[in-house]
Amino acid sequence: MHDGGRLWTVSDTDVAEIVKLPVEERMRLVELIGESLAANPAALALDDAHRAVIDERLPEHERNPDDDVTRDELFAEARRG
Repeated sequence: MHDGGRLWTVSDTDVAEIVKLPVEERMRLVELIGESLAANPAALALDDAHRAVIDERLPEHERNPDDDVTRDELFAEARRG
C-alpha cells in the first residue's frame, strides 16, 4: 500500500486484526478503500475478464440507467443484513 509517499505492506497479522473488527468498522474500511480507488480510476488496470463483464453489463445500464443501486444503497442493504 502507499501512504503519503511511503510504501508499506499489510501483514497477515494486520489482516487478522482487521477481520476481528466489528462489522460496522470493517464496512467503513471498505468504504474508505473504495473511495480511495475511485479517486484515481486511471490507476486501476482492468484485465480482460473484468472488461468483458463491463462490456456485458453496460448495454443494460444504458437501456435502464435508473435501475442502478448507489454505493450508499448497497452498503445500507449490507448493514441491514
